[in-house]
Amino acid sequence: MITEALRVPEELSARVPAEQRGPGLDRDAVRLMVSRGTEEVGHHAFGELPQLLAAGDVLVVNTSPTLSAAVDGRIGDGRGRGEPVVVHFSTRADRGHPAGRAVAGCWAVELRRPDGRGSTRPRAGGPAGRVVRLPGGARLTLEAPVDPGGARLWWARLAGGTAAELMRRYGRPIRYGYTDRDQPPAAYQTVFATDSAGGGSAEMPSAARPFTASLVAGLVSAGVQFAPISLHTGVASAEAFEPPYPERFAVPPATAWLVNAVRAGRAGRGAGSGGRIVAVGTTAVRALESAAGPDGRVRATDGWTDLVVTPERGVRVVNGLLTGLHEPTASHLLMLEAVASAVADGDTLRRAYAAAVERRYLWHEFGDLHLLLPS
Repeated sequence: MITEALRVPEELSARVPAEQRGPGLDRDAVRLMVSRGTEEVGHHAFGELPQLLAAGDVLVVNTSPTLSAAVDGRIGDGRGRGEPVVVHFSTRADRGHPAGRAVAGCWAVELRRPDGRGSTRPRAGGPAGRVVRLPGGARLTLEAPVDPGGARLWWARLAGGTAAELMRRYGRPIRYGYTDRDQPPAAYQTVFATDSAGGGSAEMPSAARPFTASLVAGLVSAGVQFAPISLHTGVASAEAFEPPYPERFAVPPATAWLVNAVRAGRAGRGAGSGGRIVAVGTTAVRALESAAGPDGRVRATDGWTDLVVTPERGVRVVNGLLTGLHEPTASHLLMLEAVASAVADGDTLRRAYAAAVERRYLWHEFGDLHLLLPS
């Protein structure tokens, strides 16, 4: 684990999107750190990605759009009094949710305390029965904690309106105190985002943010293929080492076919050729690995996943990962360690993160990227 020694200085948080850091910049104006097996860490511009991949490689991308999931509310009597809160809408449960029919129609929500500067601070939820009044006459009633032993996320029922309409009219993208200011919703959409019948992610699948249309065209020209999946992420403001909870995902038949065909061809040609399955973000890893059997064959799937990818479980499908830089206490690091163990050695992440701090890479959703590949 790299968490014991790593300390990320506060000034290494990316405070604004890359395109706002100077004239003439676009989303791809970020840096890319590359770890190839046990080789020395490499440092590149993100725009060099077509030269770092090979013809036949597949980039698996998340098409989930980002919701304007932060909505102001108030706990009180509805006449302007009471405690102001910000509701972060995280995940909507349907009848197929692993928690069962009791939560069908509920939203997993996080209540946050406004900090007076446009961002929020943590706040415990509850108790059961508490009502949060929302704009337009909507009301949110807390029912039970998502985790019976936790107080952060609660199942809640919405009345007096739909969440989609509420977020469209009154919502804004979730942001945290390390950013300078609110950004328009478009700043939180990736080039791969598509409409998904009201579904979406509470927070942006940010590993894909630096891609631009011209960069995608350059990758396609270089023989790199794209395979879409969707995984609707919940809120990321998790407590220290808190594991991810169930999320809705889909792996379409065309993606399952392509991944299986490329993996079979790679096995026939040998590991030194192209044909690597490179997940763009930890969400793509979770979706693909959830759709894979013990033999590594991916099956078209649509449902819920509660899979937690750890070094002990390992990975069955992906052999490359493009991801942002994660906090030392984030559960995503377990997934990174699983991928790193599959393509390199146990020291890969420690070397990479030490280099990232030394070279002043930027963290979080507007920050720099890290590419993990086999030798």
